[in-house]
Amino acid sequence: MKFRVLSTLAALTLAAGSAQAQIKFGLCYDLSKAYTFVTPQIAQAVKDYAELINAHGGLEGQKIELTVQDHGNEPQRGIECYEKLKREGVLVFDFLSTPVSRAVLPRAMADGNIMLQSFVGRGDAVDGDVFKWIFPIGPTYWGQVANDVAYIKSQHKGSLKGVKIGFLYPDYAFGQEPIPVLKTLAAKEGFELLLYPNPLPGKDQAAVWTQIRRANPDWVISWNLSAMHVVAAKEAKRNGYPLDKMIVVNWFNETDIANIGPADAKGIKRGTNVVGGKDHPLMKQIEAELYAKGKGNGDVKAMNDIYYNTGLAIYAPAFEGVRLAIKQGGMPLTPAKIKAGFESLKNFDAGGLIAPVTVTAKDHGGGGKTRVDMWDGAKWVPQGDWTAAYTDVVWEVVKQQSAEFAKAAK
Repeated sequence: MKFRVLSTLAALTLAAGSAQAQIKFGLCYDLSKAYTFVTPQIAQAVKDYAELINAHGGLEGQKIELTVQDHGNEPQRGIECYEKLKREGVLVFDFLSTPVSRAVLPRAMADGNIMLQSFVGRGDAVDGDVFKWIFPIGPTYWGQVANDVAYIKSQHKGSLKGVKIGFLYPDYAFGQEPIPVLKTLAAKEGFELLLYPNPLPGKDQAAVWTQIRRANPDWVISWNLSAMHVVAAKEAKRNGYPLDKMIVVNWFNETDIANIGPADAKGIKRGTNVVGGKDHPLMKQIEAELYAKGKGNGDVKAMNDIYYNTGLAIYAPAFEGVRLAIKQGGMPLTPAKIKAGFESLKNFDAGGLIAPVTVTAKDHGGGGKTRVDMWDGAKWVPQGDWTAAYTDVVWEVVKQQSAEFAKAAK
């Protein structure tokens, strides 16, 4: 039976008739500087996804239009991109950069415009009471690291007392962000937290791995990016640290695996909210209907990369939220209608592609579920179900910081 994109892919159903209007999404990404290891694959996936949906009639009969523009990870250029696309009628904005997202966020809030913020930006933006127009759908770094700790707890018969957990991170904002949650969990669960900051650019980790070898933590949570992952894995091997005791952040892809060596990387674990590989029906349909016909938006090899899947993970709930907005509120769309559509997402998993998300007026993150996958030498293998752990701890941090933002914004 042929897979139908709009039934198995989480019910992106269509109204009768061909696509007419254009629903504009603006992707202002860093396509030239710091994040080029990830943005091309994500942008390619989003273009493919939108093209496939449009070929099947659009969202409730309305066509998707994407504008992709470079901001070079520069906040001012991100602001300029936002203002330009706002004038052009873009309804949903996405910046895929923490510094740029933080810079644009106050403007989007003041304008009442919808801003996606999946996997980047302010962790407290999941608080819909404060950040009414911001949607960081998916796990925050706080939620992801909390779920990693829960996984480690499950490997120690439900108790972390006396367990040593090392946290390896580049010593700047991205790496430092999970530390408050880790410290709170260490006090709550009784494990010993060992912090291993590493100065940028993070390609010389010999000294920090010497420290890890001496302390010999039971687990290492590795919060690296791009080539830093490769260095960390090779240093772990050189220092005799088992990779099956290492859990990496979601920004770890098949290029990193290839540079480590697929066999050498065996056992390493990754926190994620999207399935790996190309076996999901949506991936197969994109390959059959676009790439097999020469219509893909880039090299088909990108589909072998978890970052491609991540692009689908970001936009599956975004497209479904807009579809719900049209179905519930009709055309023309407004930010208020899209907000209501996003807040109607319930247990949405894109046909098993992503962790289920339920977005509400209070929780714009969707619940924060992740799981730990393990690289078995050839593919990613799930190590458990999708879960969201320690939500009380995570939301305590969220509410504290969102309250500070609200106070400063007055």
